Amino acid sequence: MFQLWKSFFLLMFIRESVSQEVKCYSNFDRDAGNCSDLLGNVKLDDCCLNPHYGYVGKDGKCRSCGPSMWSEWTNWGSCSVPCKEGVVQRRRECHGQGKCDPTTNSTELLKLTLETKPCFEQDCCPEQGQWSEWAQWEPCSVTCEKGVKKRTRTCTQPPPKCGGSCDGPSEMMAACVADQVCPTHGGWANWEHWGPCSGTCMREGSPKPTQLRYRFCTNPAPSTMPPGNKCPGSDRELKNCDELPFCAVNGNWGKWGPLSSCSVTCGVGVEETLRQCNNPAPAHGGLSCSGPNRDTTICNTKTHCPVDGIWSQWTSWEKCTSSRGNIHCRKIGGLQKRQRWCEHTAFEGKVCDGTKGITDFRPCFDIERCRMNGNWSEWSEWSHCEPPCGKESTRSREINCIPDLSAYPKTIGYPTKTKAFFHGTPIPLCLETNPATERKQKMTCINVPPCDTL
Repeated sequence: MFQLWKSFFLLMFIRESVSQEVKCYSNFDRDAGNCSDLLGNVKLDDCCLNPHYGYVGKDGKCRSCGPSMWSEWTNWGSCSVPCKEGVVQRRRECHGQGKCDPTTNSTELLKLTLETKPCFEQDCCPEQGQWSEWAQWEPCSVTCEKGVKKRTRTCTQPPPKCGGSCDGPSEMMAACVADQVCPTHGGWANWEHWGPCSGTCMREGSPKPTQLRYRFCTNPAPSTMPPGNKCPGSDRELKNCDELPFCAVNGNWGKWGPLSSCSVTCGVGVEETLRQCNNPAPAHGGLSCSGPNRDTTICNTKTHCPVDGIWSQWTSWEKCTSSRGNIHCRKIGGLQKRQRWCEHTAFEGKVCDGTKGITDFRPCFDIERCRMNGNWSEWSEWSHCEPPCGKESTRSREINCIPDLSAYPKTIGYPTKTKAFFHGTPIPLCLETNPATERKQKMTCINVPPCDTL
């Protein structure tokens, strides 16, 4: 198995891009399809020594170094229309080396990467309303000099429906003038600039130099008739000159330290070296050292990283059989099995975990093509829209004649009882109703986006 996997990796990299230089990242997010933690520019085959890494080539797209695997489906998007019936869609992508599905049919590939289903927003669409006539003006907002007055109208003739509204404002403002003259109270103008400090530097053990600034009661000045209030507070302000500097010392870098060991033991990593701003250190407001204190270089271990195993899909359940002989169409239990394999383990990677191993068994009854009474099912849920884009998209539901299995035991085994399963497709016989039962319904999906916008 190791040799097969190793051969797969060798074949994967022996292609035109084997010498291509790429941006190598130490992390690839399979759900988002994003690369993070850039290591640097290396050759593609060196970057993909680690299957957990990702890379960005000339096309600018982030790709996985690992085996091909489907991402999780995205959340359903928003409805294609704000009201009544539309559709929502969700997508997934195939990440990794190779294809997630061998199909080359574009229609089948579209079904694997895009799903569409109907959505129903509110039952009605918004309708705008109309304004009533303006009400009378309210009284002026002041009792002296200039103010404002207001009048209103309501969105009621007719009122809006289903979340609609009326266009335009519900209030109107206008200037108004009262008969009386208002007193003007004094207001401070802005502070003037600070005056010069009483000294040019700070001396240890002596009082700090000070500076003074003024302001004037002129914004506005208080009126005399009618009399207005004077400005409150002082017209001057004194403060210490705390910002006077000591002599500045600019910083300078010390020597680079030794290179660290490689950050990884397999694949591509980085080595780093550090330096300190201490030759000398900045003091008294001096400038700090310019440039980075850390420098990195790429290191290549030339060792392939472990590739952890991934469980294959379970095989289909095999035929239900019993050591007691023929159990076909009989209420005698048997066993059926299915298998899976731990694939891709290489370079001392972890084997697959899980509570079930390679082989799985379950108790069963063999009802392949057995004739038995049946009953009509309820209508199924509506299917997803197919195809998932374009004008011809439809959905369907159906009812089916399902076999009556009530005569079979629900469990098999002694002394431990285990749920019984049924193997095969029986031939159920349902009575036709009068008129005959309608078995399938089909409906056009509405407001589905065209395929050329995807």
